[in-house]
Amino acid sequence: MVHTQRIPVVAGVLLAAGGGRRLGGRPKALLEHRGRPLVEHAVRALRNGGCGPVHVVLGAAAEEVRDLADLSACMVTVNPSWEEGMGSSLRAGLASLSGSDADAALVLLVDQPGIGAEAVARVRSAYRSRADLAAAAYDGERGHPVLFGADHWEEVSAGAVGDQGARAYLRAHRDAITLVECSDVARAHDIDTAADLRHLE
Repeated sequence: MVHTQRIPVVAGVLLAAGGGRRLGGRPKALLEHRGRPLVEHAVRALRNGGCGPVHVVLGAAAEEVRDLADLSACMVTVNPSWEEGMGSSLRAGLASLSGSDADAALVLLVDQPGIGAEAVARVRSAYRSRADLAAAAYDGERGHPVLFGADHWEEVSAGAVGDQGARAYLRAHRDAITLVECSDVARAHDIDTAADLRHLE
């Protein structure tokens, strides 16, 4: 009897709920990049980097984002508590995977357009088991995307508060994280202020 090995399911989780407070209240998901909403660029990076299914967490202007962006092949979750910060969106994203067959979640932020499919694929390829933690590194410094094996979801969610997301959890487990250098294929800048808009094309 031939046992075919099951291919691990690494779901993409895109955090795209931010209201762009320092951008004059322009939702980050709708910032234009290469002629399309930024959220579409990030979804494509996850999908082309080998993640599936792709779960998108919306918050600010969620209905407008749904109307203007093509999220047709995504599982969309609206985080009603998005104003509490990234932690609540990470909790919502991981909760959307509960009961699924996903072995890991690869988490990407919508406001980092310099991170594309190549960086996603590198971090995705670090997956070995549901106990894994992996993250992109830029000149040795940990950044996004971050891969959380399913064994970590419950604890990560419990500690995801305010704008911290999983930072404290990752700091506490730094020795367990596989760092994947991506500085040759990606740029890790955030779009937070008006000056950062120059990173959009």
